[in-house]
Amino acid sequence: RRHKLYREELNLTSPAALLPLRPEASWLQFHLGITRDGLYPRSSPAVNRLLRDMQDSTTISADYSQDEKALLGACDCSQIVKPSGVHLKLVLRFQDFGKAMFKPMRQKREEETPEDFFYFVDFQRHNAEIAAFHLDRILDFRRVPPTVGRLINVTKEILEVTKNEVLQSVFFISPASNVCFFAKCPYMCKTEYAVCGNPHLLEGSLSAFLPSLNLAPRLSIPNPWIRSYSFDGKEEWEVNPLYCDTVREIYPYSNGNRLLNIVDMAIFDFLIGNMDRHHYEMFTKFGDDGFLLHLDNARGFGRHSHDETSILAPLSQCCIIKRTTLLRLQLLAEPEYRLSDVMRESLLQDRLAPILTEPHLLALDRRLQLILRAVRKCIDTYGEAKVVANDTTQPQAPASARVKLST
Repeated sequence: RRHKLYREELNLTSPAALLPLRPEASWLQFHLGITRDGLYPRSSPAVNRLLRDMQDSTTISADYSQDEKALLGACDCSQIVKPSGVHLKLVLRFQDFGKAMFKPMRQKREEETPEDFFYFVDFQRHNAEIAAFHLDRILDFRRVPPTVGRLINVTKEILEVTKNEVLQSVFFISPASNVCFFAKCPYMCKTEYAVCGNPHLLEGSLSAFLPSLNLAPRLSIPNPWIRSYSFDGKEEWEVNPLYCDTVREIYPYSNGNRLLNIVDMAIFDFLIGNMDRHHYEMFTKFGDDGFLLHLDNARGFGRHSHDETSILAPLSQCCIIKRTTLLRLQLLAEPEYRLSDVMRESLLQDRLAPILTEPHLLALDRRLQLILRAVRKCIDTYGEAKVVANDTTQPQAPASARVKLST
């Protein structure tokens, strides 16, 4: 009722006029900059403008993500590990058809994930999404969509702009006079799992949306090193040290870059401590050798005191790594380019800084040494020629390899 009266008071009942798409819009320039080498070039002014726009642009619409909507309607819920309000996320829309995924703060930076938590019931952390983007860029992977931190006014930028009556209905005022809201889903969607402003402002991460699936189709593919999403039982790779031999016999892991890209992804996930990589996505346009998108990193950076070496199984079992990846890791192990120092400096650019606590930054250095040690062990066993794949002489992708967008 309050929402309806508010809109009537501001004469917002009539639909807004359609706006033309400006070619110089940062959202569009980001999409046009996607190539078979990554989501954006190494030095991309469009990405820097996009990051600023996500921090400053006015929110014109808010809605549940497709995941939450699926939970409310017809869906194969067996494919959803843990539908709950604990993992609430929203889609925020901006001018120039901009769209970003908002994940609210669930866990304070200094809190570690409890030891007894399974990886599939862990919190989703907004600061992990932000830090993952910066780390991915430092590693020169460029496979995580641009992500920034932002303080959102949940009343003005969500409640008063959403047209979703279900989302409107889950807002309430807490006993502390803070504005809160929660998700609608089959279970665990109660006020005790709500997120609350202070009284209206709420920290969160904003991740830029990729081009529409109609314009740039993507495939979602099960990770060969997927974990068991149950409280007992293990997957074959966890009990068979020769599991990679089986994977190598299966197309497309039998040739090309796919297996090397899986190892890249495992290295990235090990550094952030993410055990929840059950699928990966690829743009179909770039074929089987295209890069893997590193999406949904909110379960990273949960425990700085523990290094989950099983995440490195693709590297330790297959004993193969790209030369460019190895050279970058070796550089970031040098004292003058120490990974923790580079990350600390990069994260200071975000308005919600500090993004990571000091123990999490130092954990990156420790885990980097474990990666290099695993590579050295492979080289000692099989020789450098078999372990280090030379990808430094690959030609630049032709202009025709860019994602084509039509209006």
